[in-house]
Amino acid sequence: MRPLRLDLAGFTVFRDETTVDFTDADYFALVGPTGSGKSTVLDGICFALYGTVPRWGGSRGIVNALAPSANEARVRLVFESAGSRYVATRVVRRDGRGNVKTAGAGLQLMPPGFDVTRLDTGMSLEDLGDVLAGTPAEMDAAIVEAVGLPYEQFTSCVVLPQGQFADFLHAKPATRQQILVNLLGLHVYEEVQAKASTRAGRAEARLAAVDQMLAGLADADDEAVAAAEARLTAMRELTLAVERAVPQLSAVRDREAELAAIRDAIAGELAALTRVKVPAGSTKVAEAAAAARARAAEAADGVHAAEEREEKVRGELAAAGDAGSLGLLLDRHVELDRLIGQAEWFAGEASVAEVEYKDAVAAADLARAAHNGAEQLLEQARLDYAEAQTLDRAAALRAVLAPGDDCPVCAQPVAEVPPTPEGSAVQTAERTGKAARAAADVASTAFRQRDAVARELERGLDRKRAQLEQHRSRLNEVRAALADSPGVEALRRRLAELTGLQRKLDEAGAAVRSAREVQRHATAAVTAAEEQQRAAWRTFDTMRDGVARFSPPPADREDLAAAWSALAGWARDSARQREQARAEAVAAVEAAHAETQRARAAVVELFTGGGLSAPAGGADADLIRAAAVAAERAGAAWQRLVERREQAREFVEQRAALLREGRVAKALAGHLRANNFERWLLEEALDLLVDGASRILRELTGGQYDLMHDKGEFFVVDHHDAGLRRGVRTLSGGETFQTSLALALALSEQLAGMSTTAASLESIVLDEGFGTLDAATLDVVAATLENLAARGDRMVGVVTHVNALADRVPVRFEVHKDARTAYVERVGL
Repeated sequence: MRPLRLDLAGFTVFRDETTVDFTDADYFALVGPTGSGKSTVLDGICFALYGTVPRWGGSRGIVNALAPSANEARVRLVFESAGSRYVATRVVRRDGRGNVKTAGAGLQLMPPGFDVTRLDTGMSLEDLGDVLAGTPAEMDAAIVEAVGLPYEQFTSCVVLPQGQFADFLHAKPATRQQILVNLLGLHVYEEVQAKASTRAGRAEARLAAVDQMLAGLADADDEAVAAAEARLTAMRELTLAVERAVPQLSAVRDREAELAAIRDAIAGELAALTRVKVPAGSTKVAEAAAAARARAAEAADGVHAAEEREEKVRGELAAAGDAGSLGLLLDRHVELDRLIGQAEWFAGEASVAEVEYKDAVAAADLARAAHNGAEQLLEQARLDYAEAQTLDRAAALRAVLAPGDDCPVCAQPVAEVPPTPEGSAVQTAERTGKAARAAADVASTAFRQRDAVARELERGLDRKRAQLEQHRSRLNEVRAALADSPGVEALRRRLAELTGLQRKLDEAGAAVRSAREVQRHATAAVTAAEEQQRAAWRTFDTMRDGVARFSPPPADREDLAAAWSALAGWARDSARQREQARAEAVAAVEAAHAETQRARAAVVELFTGGGLSAPAGGADADLIRAAAVAAERAGAAWQRLVERREQAREFVEQRAALLREGRVAKALAGHLRANNFERWLLEEALDLLVDGASRILRELTGGQYDLMHDKGEFFVVDHHDAGLRRGVRTLSGGETFQTSLALALALSEQLAGMSTTAASLESIVLDEGFGTLDAATLDVVAATLENLAARGDRMVGVVTHVNALADRVPVRFEVHKDARTAYVERVGL
């Protein structure tokens, strides 16, 4: 697996969108101050692939993926594995309850040569590549398939995070062995063993099936084929014999059919003549039609007489006058009596209204005079009030004047001051004015009421006079209309006469309708009788047409009974003549049938001689078809035996091949089942790994340590202590780092070339204590990493804050952090 590009947004310290492009960085370093986010870049790679990070302590630590106060984190990794490019994406969100969950996950396989810069165009990944996984559950299997390593092995061999750098060194032998199996693809031998066992079982099953098939083909031998061939020859000879005999059988059968047709024709003629019989009642049909026509003529005469009577009464009624006009004159007489009786009442009503109106007018005039007088008294009271005001002002001046003072009004000396009157003139005038105002209001109200009553009575008088005038006008109109009237009694007598004539007219109309109904029934009876007569003639014609080919005598169209009698007699005579002809035809058919039976018996004997049953019935062609079918079946039986004999030979050959295949597959499965081959490969791989790691460790330790293994456990040989063998868990921290680094570099250098699967170690990223190394060891480590990177077949990355090491790396990704977010800047080539 080789990372190409990492996009982060809202992920831990990378709040803002950040992109790290590893496309051409074969050897790079992630540098920056402690806590700036260098290791977070590796966390992003692990999280994009496996959904967790080593230092989170498992998948439940996913809450650590969100940047502080962020509600969503997005991580996208573009990587290459075994020559194919993939894009892995994971999205984490915080819901309304504060729970953090993976909201989306996906893995896409990009087309060959996919340009990672196309991700900057905003195009959907579904439009760019094939979707391999779309949920977190699908991602787990898809990532292992693409990378070739599960999460634990990936963090032990490819991305080595802080605190897990020595995992491979300290792993249990079984765990380390499984890592090597995945890296080298040795599980393919397990698959080979399983397939070999399956193939061996399948060969045994097929062998049993072949034996069963051979048992079923035991009868397909040479003798059976020869017997079938002889049967085929016999059936072919039978077919030829039947084909020669059937034409003769067909000839005699045709002769029998011709004679039978003649017999049937005579029988048909005889049956047609026998059916000629006179229908019952046919002689009475004409009599019934004549009687119906006589009754119809009588009914027509009755209708004519009834119509004449009705027309006579209708004339008398027209001459007697109009009943409506007479009734109207009677109504006018009644109205005249009513109008005369109402004349006195209408006159009285008008007279009373006139008297009431005059009284009201007089009362209104008196009220108007009283109102005018009250208004005059009120006006005088207003004048008296003004004068009283003058008197009161003068009295007020007298109270402050003394003889000899100047008058304030006329400016003349006052010789004598008049005495001051007692009381106030204004008060007296006010009381008088209020009394006059009250009297004026009462008079005004009375006047308005009297005037309104007079106006209302005036309107009533006008209505009564108009009603009286209208009554007199209507009375004159009615009298003028009755000027020529003969009188009430005469009008009543004439109405009685008209009523009697109308009753006679109604009775005459009913008689006409009754006569017409009788005529209608008589006409319908005539129609029915004539239809029966025509039906009787149609029956006769149908019967005569049925025997017309025998030339019956001509029919008398004027007498149905005579026509039937002549036809029936002729039919009886003709039937007696055909009885003898039918007897002769029956004898001839019986003789022809006997000859047909003899010819068919000869053909049946041919089938019996061939060991077959002849068809029970059917046409002559069925005999030929039956013989041909027998020959065809014999041929098919012979052919099947031949084919089955060939199948038996092929199954014998297959059985031998299956025996060989089963033995080889069983032997291969037996060899691989013991895991000897896989164990040998693992030992060889571990030897190569330890040899490479030991060489690197000698360089790192100045020749002090060699690495070795014994029964799956790692040891170091300390040449500074007389070659003492020490367990790797007894090493110091710096020594452990050097040994783990040697193993990591050896894994990348030695085993990558041996891998046969997608789990090729195409990159290695180290995130562990370079600061614990002295200058000389650090130089050896740097040189080792440079040599590994110089080979160009894998990516090498380090995470460090040691400047001496970082300065020797051609591509550096400097990680910085401010108060808001961390960001990455590329420095170098």
